[in-house]
Amino acid sequence: MRNLNCQRLQLDELWAFVGMKQKRASRLAERGEFGDAYTFVALDADTKLVPCFHVGRRTWNDTSIFIDDLRSRIVNRPQITTDAFAAYYGSIRRAFDGHVDYAQIFKVFASETNTGRGRYSPPEMVRSEKEVLIGSPDPEHVSTSFVERQNLSVRMECRRFTRLTNAFSKKLANLKASVALHYAHYNFVRVHRTLRCTPAMAAGVTNRLWSVEELIEAATWH
Repeated sequence: MRNLNCQRLQLDELWAFVGMKQKRASRLAERGEFGDAYTFVALDADTKLVPCFHVGRRTWNDTSIFIDDLRSRIVNRPQITTDAFAAYYGSIRRAFDGHVDYAQIFKVFASETNTGRGRYSPPEMVRSEKEVLIGSPDPEHVSTSFVERQNLSVRMECRRFTRLTNAFSKKLANLKASVALHYAHYNFVRVHRTLRCTPAMAAGVTNRLWSVEELIEAATWH
């Protein structure tokens, strides 16, 4: 998808692992592709389109690859919101060369303040702080709520992201293929309940609902 007009983008990272947990992988002499794997994802807050994603490590290099890919698909000056991961700022500033309105949202959870701890229950958010870093983003739309909700859908629909199971990916290539299939289906085949059409239709990328057969044929052709 190219030449997209995305006004408000929310970016986040979705954790998974390949082969084994990071703690165990760190003990190996040759870690290879085992350990933590993060899926960087961008979401258009208006159309709910996912214009791009990237599976890799939570590093400066992988962040830069993800942001460069996003920049290559956007033709307008967007407003972008991310969490406080430090690698975002430099990557966004360089890729968009100032033609962006960018802010970070920093959330403090109860588990970080040694209160309300629970091993399996989600932590309670104590407070959030917003910081404008580039341009003049609209404070009312400095949020990552939509992309975080979309991450929940990924965990519900992709077994590789389900916690406390043995359904994790055994190879990085399998994880990447699963993520690519999910987002292609999400964009073109799955009708969004709020929009009552697919995100790709809402964004003007296509004018019709795709079938799974068409999606597979398109993937095979590419």
